[in-house]
Amino acid sequence: MSKKHKILMLGASYGSLLAAKVVLAGHTARLVCLPAEAELINKEGARVRVPVKGREGLVEIDTRTAPGKLSAGGADGVNPAEYDLAVLAMQEPQYRSPGVRELLASVARARVPCMSIMNMPPLPYLARIPGLKVEALRSCFTDPSVWDGLDPKLVTLCSPDPQAFRPPEEKVNVLQVRLATNFKAARFESDAHTAILRDLERDIEAVRFDAGDGPIELPVKLKVHDSVFVPLAKWAMLLAGNYRCVQQDGMRSIKDAVHSDVAASRAVYDWVVKLCVSLGAKESDLVPFEKYANAAQSLLTPSSAARALANGAQYIERTDRIVQTLAAQKGMRLEEVDRTVQLVDGWLERNRRKAA
Repeated sequence: MSKKHKILMLGASYGSLLAAKVVLAGHTARLVCLPAEAELINKEGARVRVPVKGREGLVEIDTRTAPGKLSAGGADGVNPAEYDLAVLAMQEPQYRSPGVRELLASVARARVPCMSIMNMPPLPYLARIPGLKVEALRSCFTDPSVWDGLDPKLVTLCSPDPQAFRPPEEKVNVLQVRLATNFKAARFESDAHTAILRDLERDIEAVRFDAGDGPIELPVKLKVHDSVFVPLAKWAMLLAGNYRCVQQDGMRSIKDAVHSDVAASRAVYDWVVKLCVSLGAKESDLVPFEKYANAAQSLLTPSSAARALANGAQYIERTDRIVQTLAAQKGMRLEEVDRTVQLVDGWLERNRRKAA
């Protein structure tokens, strides 16, 4: 039987998806979030709506009825040493904000193993990839210094493949999943820390949920892999779809970004796969373009990065820049990727000028 774990989750938006899976599996999770989110989650639970194959509509998980316990609160007064695992579920620019920066530093001091479910891999994770010049990647981060205290041996990455959003008409404790794929985590360096992930993987797999008409299996599992490259499968998706939602004068859906010119999307996707292989990934670590293009058919809104830019964000996650910079280290470039990076730069520049 798996050991029950206490998990600290930084970020309640996307984080509440994994938190719901963890408490359904009987573990304890603490979400670090804004006061309004914390109050609502503590009072009414996190509500996660998931599509289930062969069923009409969505199945709603209410974490208050789960066998595990979910609580929420601010960054102050958290003692990371009480937790077995910390999950990094905020957007990369948020880690420099007051309170969160200090909490991340105390997680590092307590030597709690950290699993990131950000689209952008944290710097200490990139340091685990053999032969990478991590120093050259610091400029891709909003504030690289927040990552300096973390030991790469204690940091892993989990590819956040499931797509979820907060429906704008709902309260902030509601999250809706639109693409119910799996979280794919790389193992930690140590077997003991990896065993925590394997416990979660096993327990999430075993969950059967009563949706009112008998127990059913829920999608969105945690899968643990030995290769550090498996979570990088997301890079090709981000560069071919998410960042290409950003256009000169507005945003388009991920579906349109991928399918309005499938040949161009495939060229970007294959180029990023080639880059990952040149870093040491095996083709089998990555996802074939056809599988991604098929999933993109259901992604009818712009990506979170594109929505953030349209809403005036002055900083967003820059996986596009990481990929461009790494490719340059390998003597690789692609005009479409350079164009995308330029478009994102342009939006950020305009948003910063407006805010000044």
